[in-house]
Amino acid sequence: MPDYDMIVIGAGPAGQKAAVQAAKLNKRVAVIEREREVGGACVTTGTLPSKTLRETVQFLAGFRKRHLQFGDGPQRKKATMAQLLERKSSVVKHEIEIWRDQLERNQVEILLGEGSFIDHDTVQVMNRAGKTTRYTAACFVIATGSRPANLEGMPEFDPRVINSDTVLDLENIPATLAVLGGGVIGCEYACIFARLGSKVTLVDRRERLLRFMDDEITDTLVYHMREMDITLRLGEQFEALDTNPTEKMELRLASGKVIKCDRVMCAMGRTSNVETLNLDRVGIPTEGRTNLIKVNENYQTACSHIYAVGDVIGFPALASTSMEQGRLASCHAFGITALSYPESFPYGIYTIPEISYAGQNEQELTAKKIPYEIGRAEFGETARGQIQGDNTGMLKLLFHRESLELLGVHIIGEGATELVHIGQAVMAHHGKVTYFIDNVFNYPTLAECYKVAALNGINRL
Repeated sequence: MPDYDMIVIGAGPAGQKAAVQAAKLNKRVAVIEREREVGGACVTTGTLPSKTLRETVQFLAGFRKRHLQFGDGPQRKKATMAQLLERKSSVVKHEIEIWRDQLERNQVEILLGEGSFIDHDTVQVMNRAGKTTRYTAACFVIATGSRPANLEGMPEFDPRVINSDTVLDLENIPATLAVLGGGVIGCEYACIFARLGSKVTLVDRRERLLRFMDDEITDTLVYHMREMDITLRLGEQFEALDTNPTEKMELRLASGKVIKCDRVMCAMGRTSNVETLNLDRVGIPTEGRTNLIKVNENYQTACSHIYAVGDVIGFPALASTSMEQGRLASCHAFGITALSYPESFPYGIYTIPEISYAGQNEQELTAKKIPYEIGRAEFGETARGQIQGDNTGMLKLLFHRESLELLGVHIIGEGATELVHIGQAVMAHHGKVTYFIDNVFNYPTLAECYKVAALNGINRL
């Protein structure tokens, strides 16, 4: 008899939810974590710290009071990195306590150390003292997460070159910052530092930011980023970085452009943490430079009783979707049918302003030749938008022209990541856009945007 019914390697969002779900099925579960605490990069260096920094910046920079002042505009406070990181540490400590309590309350054993496979049924855990212990299990879940990828040609040990992990070690806010990478992380930190007063230049080799999102939403985001004085260098390739200890760094692009800056932030993707797992011993290959693990629709790897979830399997690599993948993997491992709605998973990007969507975008519907119509509502059209002083927000509905079924919800503006769940629920049950017309929303709320957008779209028909 194996030591456990399931062993999960990694106690981040995906691993924690996989372990708790298995425990709730009355299974014997252990989770292996190589760091000193549970939570993974999500809690300690990634999602939670960056969102906490963003929220603190919004408050300290006066953005929360944007149009409510009775003087010459927002009353800005000069934020310091010490203030930002103090708040971050408090939130992270609290969240770690919650995650550990959830595991312990569900009788999940936490094994601190580096986990690796010995064979198909056995893993070993090496603790910080170098002692190794072997454990067997009926099935395994790999949820080891990812780390910032290294960019070729970038100095590794220059403290002025930072990434999404080492940004938390900054002592001062840089006067000038170059961000390499126009993905989620790059866009979020570009907005955060621009709001702090840094002169930010964002460089990306692609012509568009966040290409998986609706074009109209990203166009609106680009407008607001430029409004914050962020310089965008799109379609540009990094070539070299000239460093001089006594002068500003010079970031050279293939086009010949030179960007002088105090700090360079690399946000050019992430690499899966799989090198120490000994995957070759269990016949599990990895793909590409990011070492992704290939899985089927049930999150099974090439070895059917070993599952992989979260960042190690690639896009979308969000905390929310990783949690759901962990839950579904556990249910499948023990023969439990689980309901899920992957076609309406919500995606949230915490730029300034934040953006969120669920369902399909215009490009996807056009490619599939699905006849659709659009309904829009500006936050400023609602009483709540006026009360908050938010004239930048917009909600966009996409629905089938004939059946009126809701196909997509796309939102930009403060509170977008909360507001999207109304549309997500309607899509999960194949609801029609007319639901929003017939429904009653609290007044005054931003949720009224759904009714305004639905009426706008129906009027187009």
